[in-house]
Amino acid sequence: MARVASSPFCAAVDWGTSSFRLWLLDGEGEVLAESRSHEGMMHCASSGFAPVLNAHLRAVGADGTLPVMICGMAGARQGWVEAAYALAPTRLADLAAGAVAVPDPAREIRILPGIAQEDAQAPNVMRGEETQLLGGMPGASDALACMPGTHSKWVTVAGGAVRRFDTFMTGELFSVLARHSILKHAVDGEGQGIAPDHPAFLAALDRTLETPSGALADLFGVRAAQLLGHEQRADGAAHLSGLLIGAELAAARARHAGVNEVVLIASGGIAELYLSALKRCGFEVETVDAEMASRRGLHLCARQLWGTS
Repeated sequence: MARVASSPFCAAVDWGTSSFRLWLLDGEGEVLAESRSHEGMMHCASSGFAPVLNAHLRAVGADGTLPVMICGMAGARQGWVEAAYALAPTRLADLAAGAVAVPDPAREIRILPGIAQEDAQAPNVMRGEETQLLGGMPGASDALACMPGTHSKWVTVAGGAVRRFDTFMTGELFSVLARHSILKHAVDGEGQGIAPDHPAFLAALDRTLETPSGALADLFGVRAAQLLGHEQRADGAAHLSGLLIGAELAAARARHAGVNEVVLIASGGIAELYLSALKRCGFEVETVDAEMASRRGLHLCARQLWGTS
């Protein structure tokens, strides 16, 4: 029997610093249509947030009253409307209750809060990852999550609440070193398409996992290896990624000593790299698609506020 076409229940938006993703969802969270662009928070600082949202809503055929649930940088201090941080420890199931309303005469628009770790010795914040955690681990009350990206997060969830988390600037460090340091002569691109079994990646990863204190000293080796003929320029991105991801995993392993299982919330090539690295580090890994997790988390919050139909 053919599936009866569903009616839109809400629009779910993941609004990042440099990206925008909108999904038109039915009451069960199934995607009816989607629209995405590079119109993130930085773009909207000059263009405005409402015009961008409205253009994408029109693109997916949303009517003028459909409610919208948003996570991410639209709720930052420099965003559309600031959604104050919930303070850790905070229950993921309570995120919807902290959503702030965006004034709009026609439709309900809510922005979910991020989470702050108010610890003078380890201050930290997240925006968007909390929604991925809600959607990626809806039935898990206790878990350690690894969420790689520009700013990788390692999050301890206990009793259904975010208790502690660390941020590693792994992706941003790669970009800065590859673009603005001597390593720009040894690294092509942004590290896209690195095979998880690339010999240069695995060798650098293993070396850093074995001796984490040597990571800083080994960085120049990315350039030197090519000058001396041991590697090619095509190996540079893999070599640098192995060093940086290895340093992140070594630190996380030390901070979570005794924990052997991790939930990897990631998508695309970075998911493959981290899956390979985590297994090599000795972790048992459960993988969750990051985009699906964001979408599901937004839908769960929308259902809390607006019912199921």
